[in-house]
Formats: sequence, structure tokens, C-alpha cells
Amino acid sequence: MTKSKKITLSASRDIPFNNLVLSQSNVRKVKAGVSIEELAEDIARRTLLSSITVRPVLDDDGAETGMFEIPAGGRRYRALELLVKQRRLNKTAPVPCIVRIDGLAEEDSLAENIQRAPLHPLDQFRAFQAMREKGKSEEEIAAAFFVSVNVVKQRLKLAAVSATLLDAYAEEEMTLDQLMAFTVNPDHERQEQVWDALKQHYSKQPFEIRRMLTEGAVRASDRRAQFVGLDNYVEAGGEVLRDLFQTDDGGWLQDAALLETMVTEKLNEEAEAIRAEGWHWIEVATDFPYGHTYDLRRIRGEAERMSDEEDATYAALKAEYDKLEEEYAEADELPEEVDERLGEIETAMEALQNRPIRFEPEDYAIAGAFVSIDGSGRLRVERGYVRPEDEPAIECDDGSEGDEVHPNTDDEAVDGVGQATDLDEEEDDDGTKPLSDRLVCDLTVHRTMALRNALANDPQLAMLACLHAMVLQLFYHYGQDSCIEITPKSMQFGAQAEGLADMPYVQSIDLGIETWASNLPKEPEELWDALIEWDSDSRDALFAHCVAMTVNAVQEPHYRKPRQIAHADGLAATLGLDMAKAGWSPTAQSYLGRATKAQIAAAVREAKGDKDADRIAGFKKPDMVEAAEELLAGTGWLPEPLRTPPLIEQPDEPEFEIVDENLSAHGDESEPGEHQTALEAAE
Repeated sequence: MTKSKKITLSASRDIPFNNLVLSQSNVRKVKAGVSIEELAEDIARRTLLSSITVRPVLDDDGAETGMFEIPAGGRRYRALELLVKQRRLNKTAPVPCIVRIDGLAEEDSLAENIQRAPLHPLDQFRAFQAMREKGKSEEEIAAAFFVSVNVVKQRLKLAAVSATLLDAYAEEEMTLDQLMAFTVNPDHERQEQVWDALKQHYSKQPFEIRRMLTEGAVRASDRRAQFVGLDNYVEAGGEVLRDLFQTDDGGWLQDAALLETMVTEKLNEEAEAIRAEGWHWIEVATDFPYGHTYDLRRIRGEAERMSDEEDATYAALKAEYDKLEEEYAEADELPEEVDERLGEIETAMEALQNRPIRFEPEDYAIAGAFVSIDGSGRLRVERGYVRPEDEPAIECDDGSEGDEVHPNTDDEAVDGVGQATDLDEEEDDDGTKPLSDRLVCDLTVHRTMALRNALANDPQLAMLACLHAMVLQLFYHYGQDSCIEITPKSMQFGAQAEGLADMPYVQSIDLGIETWASNLPKEPEELWDALIEWDSDSRDALFAHCVAMTVNAVQEPHYRKPRQIAHADGLAATLGLDMAKAGWSPTAQSYLGRATKAQIAAAVREAKGDKDADRIAGFKKPDMVEAAEELLAGTGWLPEPLRTPPLIEQPDEPEFEIVDENLSAHGDESEPGEHQTALEAAE
């Protein structure tokens, strides 16, 4: 029987640091891993945990020189060198080394780096957990391993997942991304239920795991959560689920019932304060559908003026703001304290500008208010709305009450414009009787035609008259103060599109309506004089807004209007409208939840490609909707009805000249007596 040869381990000895030099045989050329500075700090904290492999440096005759080169362990040497330079380590300090003689130096370097087995992430998670259980704080653990406190929290969170799932991760049945998704919900039983359910799924994407673990929870970004406040919710005993590995917008509120109770209580408290102002009625809801005020007249109160003291405060704040902006106008970046001060000034100025609105006592007697929560979670109070049944009766000229006064009510019925069915009444000799209705009608027909002619020759005044008529109809409840019979139609929406009020373009147009309404005179009879005083830019902007309010490009199933829709396409192309840039995106509410599975797959295929479309094709509808929403986010994909067709370049239009039909034919090639058209195209 042949005896196996016994191996002999390389000798170990302490060598002074100044007798060590780096070897050119080290195979590590690319920097990777912990930095030299961090490694030096770790050695200073825990000393050197691993010996350095060295080889004796020989002279030309093969004799040892007393110096040793380092083919493996160069990073440790550089860390020690840094400590020596920092005078934290003596240059003659002994360094534990393994002295190698046999083989190649490159072999030592390569073997040490290749054969080193990296620590499994799960072992690292559990090691952090063991240190935490032994009394180390998260900050102390972070400092010991040169990582952020958030990294420590993440690893502790991973170590706290159900043991069943950790075993699956150790056996490579689960990826690290999937394990991270399970940390969203700390309930081990629920984690295991979701893992068992996922085994039947075609896909086990992390977003599906998060969705299943947060089912029934409410996003912290939800308007209700923002209204109540996360701190108040937690103080009331509510639990918040957090995702340490992804942006979670504040997490998920686990107790939806508690949240609803807190929202109701706070809304009712706020409503009582509004009710105390004296309104005729108050309606309270978390959210009202878009367009809930369309049939109601709006009474607009007047903003209270600033007091002399408030005026002085505002002026001082404005002066300070302007001075700081001028002082740092050339700076690439504002100092933190200056930036903070500018923010404080802006907040203070905004608070002074948002003046309380004052209403008349008679307004409170007939009007009411809506109390709800806006999209950002702040209290929304819409004051001064009058219901039709609360409108005061309109007194007619004859003292009776009615909604409208009809001028043609005496015995002389007028049939058509200026054509009376009866003869003029006999003249009154004493001249005291007023003019007959027929005569007044005839005279005003002449005046009307003269007005038309004069207005046709004054484009600017014609536009002003048109603007006056549109504003009366669109902004005043009883807009009957114009002789211009132009009636703009403004289609109102709300029930047709859920979530309409939260869209940025809707909020922008609504803000425009509110802004214009607040700048218009309170009474319609004052509008004409007010518009005359406005500058042309303001009138143009208001005109554009009024025209915009009449746009209707809705495709309704019972009312086909292909020519109008074609014009809407042309208008959108001319404006360069991009619905994705405007703020629309395909979400479960806006599109995906109402589309078929085939339509959802087609959308994903068009935006992301066949691979993603095929991956979600076998999902159930709710899972498919959620997966598609995540895949389509930020792609700019739009369904066909929202796409803007390319702008078609129109050929140059021919110029026209006015030709007098009675012009003589001298010098003209046309035959005498030949009639020419009034408008002749110039070739």
C-alpha cells in the first residue's frame, strides 16, 4: 500500500511593514470592492484579519535580500500604507505574512482571488440580524461595515421574512428581487399564502407580489391619507406597510376602515365650521364628480382688502425677496439658508395674497357650499352656489313675477321683422301718445341694419361685441344684455369620464375659468364698460378662453359627427396637441380596466414589444391590467381616439382680387356684355 505524501504548509511569520513591497505579478489590475480608505478604517477598527501572502526578494545570485514582495494582498498592503502615512501605524510594525517559495507568484495571486467564496447574501442578512439582537444599533452596524443606515435596515428587513421563504431563497427557488418584494408585508402567514398562490402563476414578478401583499390597503399618496395625515393615522393605531427597496410614495395604510372613519370625522368637523358661516345648505363628501356645479349659479364674493399693516408687511417681504434674488442672480447654486429664506418669504406673501372672501348677508340666505377633499389631500370648500329652487323670483316691469319679459304682448302681433299684421293706429292729435309699436319696430330695423354696416367696417369693435356676447352667456347666469345674437354652446362633462377632475389639463382650464370669473365685474350690465377699459392683450386672451370653452370633439354613439371630428383632428394637429405630454396616461381607471384583454395585449405589444405582451397574455384580467399599467408607464402610448394625426401641408392658396362687374371692357380681352365674376382667381 502506497503511503500518500504529507503536505507541508507555508511558513507564517511577522515581517516589518517597511520590508514589504508590491509585486508586479499581482493579477488584480481593475479596482473593485471596498475602497482602500474604507479598508484602512476597517483594519484600524479590527486589525488585519487575514495574513498577506509574500515571496522573498532575491538578488542576482539567488540570495535573499531581506525584502519581501506581495503578489497577493496588494489592497491590504495599500491600506496599511495609508495608515502609516496617516501616522496611525508604525512603519516598522510587524505584519502577519505567509511566506511562499514554490510555484509562480501569478499563481498565488490568481488562486487567492478565484478560490475565495463570496458570502451568500442570506448569511449577510442573518449576520446583521444577529448583531442587532446582541444590542448593536443600526447606526453602529452601518458604521462598522461602512454602509448607510438604510442598507442596514434593508438587510434586517430581508432577514425578518418568513423562514419558509428564506429557505426557498437559499435553495434558489426565489430571486433576491422577489424576496425584497415580500418585505412589504411583515405578516409571515400572509407571505407564505402569497408564495403558495404564486406557484400556480405563470409569472412571479415582484410587482405582482407587492400587489397581492398590499391588497385592500390604501396608498399613502391617496387624498384621504394625505387629508388625515400619516402621523395621526399611526397615532390612532393604524399600521403602515413600507417598501424599503422601491419608491413607495409613503407606503400603504393597512387599516382602510380606520382611515375612512377618520376622514369622515375630520370632514364633518370642517363642515361644521363652514356651516357656522351661515350658509343656507352644506353638502359634504370625500369627492364630488366633475361638473357637479354646472346647473347652479355661482355668487362670487369680494376679497377683503389688505389693511395698512398687511400692505406694509407685503411690501417689506417683496423688497427683501427682490434684494436676495438680485444679490444671487449670478450664483450657480443658492446657499441653503438663502434658498430656505426665499421659500419662507414666498409662503408669507402667498398667505397675504390669499384674502378671505366676503359675501353679502342675502347671499348666505340663498346659497350653499360644497365641502370635500382635493386631489392633493387638502380641504376644498366651494362657496356661494345657488340651487334653481332657491333662486329669488324676478320681478317684471309690470310688477308681476316671472322668468322672462316678452315685449310683443299687446294687440299688435308682429309677424316677421318689421312687418305688422295690423295697420298703424290713428294719429293722436294732441301728440301725447307714445309711438306705435309698428313704427318703433320699423325704425329699429333701420337702426339694426345701420349698426350691422358700421360694425362690419370696424373689426376690432366687432370682436369686442362678440366677446361681450360670449362672456355674458358663459360667465353670467342671466346673460341677456347684448344685442349680438351669438350663442356659444359649452358642453359640460363629468359623468362621461371618471377621474376627469384630477387631470392637469382639466385643472388648468378650470383655473382659467376661476381666474377670469374673479376678474369680471359682478353685474352683467357693467361688463361692456369693463371690457372697453381692458387692454387688447387681455381681451384677446379672454376671447381665446371663451372660444376654447365651446370646443366639443366628443364622439358619442348616438350622435355621429364625422365632419366635426375631422375638424378636431385638424385643430389638434395645428396646435401640436400630444395627450401624453398633456398628462394623460393609460391606467386601470382611464383605459386598461375598460379595455378587453386582447386590446390590453395589443397596447403592450405596440409600446413594449412581443416579449412583454406574450408574458402577460396568460394573466387574469386584474393581474393583466396592473402589469400593463406598469409596463406602459412613461412610454407615451396612446389609444387611437387620443392620437393626433400628422399635420397635412396645404398648397399655397390663390390670391383673390375684387372685380367690378360693371367695369368697361377697354383693354380687356372679354367680349362686350360678357359678365365677370365678382371674385376672380389670379393665375
